[in-house]
Amino acid sequence: MALDFSRIRGVISDMDGVVWRTTTVLPGTPDFFLFLRERGIPYALATNNSSRSVEEYQAQLAGVGIPVAPEYIITSGVVTLDEMERTYPPGTPVYVLGADSLVEKVAARGYVIDPARARVVIVGLDRHLTYQKLATATTCILNGADFIGTNGDLTFPAAEGLAPGNGAILAALQAATGRAPRLMGKPEQAMFRSALTRLGTDAAHTLMIGDRLDTDIAGAKRGGLQAALVLTGVSEDEESPSIGSDGPDATYSDLAALLKDFLVHSESVQH
Repeated sequence: MALDFSRIRGVISDMDGVVWRTTTVLPGTPDFFLFLRERGIPYALATNNSSRSVEEYQAQLAGVGIPVAPEYIITSGVVTLDEMERTYPPGTPVYVLGADSLVEKVAARGYVIDPARARVVIVGLDRHLTYQKLATATTCILNGADFIGTNGDLTFPAAEGLAPGNGAILAALQAATGRAPRLMGKPEQAMFRSALTRLGTDAAHTLMIGDRLDTDIAGAKRGGLQAALVLTGVSEDEESPSIGSDGPDATYSDLAALLKDFLVHSESVQH
């Protein structure tokens, strides 16, 4: 299979494992995004990581030469908050297990952090996870609170290798409560819909670039987007056949290789 570059009017890119790996900038960054800007192709950055704020991502992206307005940075936390506003009125008591930035954003939307009365439990990646936090979330869920996970990634790429992701935390809570969470991040379609709305493009004319077959690529294909897998993060090329029609349209070693293909197509069109 191959990408149809002539149909690409917008690009959605994952960050961890595509743009960078922890603090290491990966090959092709920022040249790929400079190419998109020069060609007038809008792009959005979408990540299942809810442990960092949009402002933190914007600063890091600017630091590696990728300018992007905050509305084009879509985290699973952003999608979760959008869904909360559609479903629960301000003042709803909630319990949030996650990074301080996620707790602060939930409170800023008018929700009351109150585990004793929580009607909703929101779980995001928490690098300071404790047994007590798990116990509190378990009690809330067993008492009838709705159970929302910002994303289900079991691992994420770190400098030293793969590290436990939010899905590992959700698995512990699901085992303790017998309840499965409602997921917000990729491969669920809420994040893709949010990105397409911001880009102003339709799925058929949008390319998703990711490093995970089970989230980035499978979710994009189910939503009707083109999908390119880069091998700088979690998934390996030999895994592609195992997900059948949800596999990538093309696989590249990194963004630099994808850019090379994009340039070849652009030059052929110009001639």
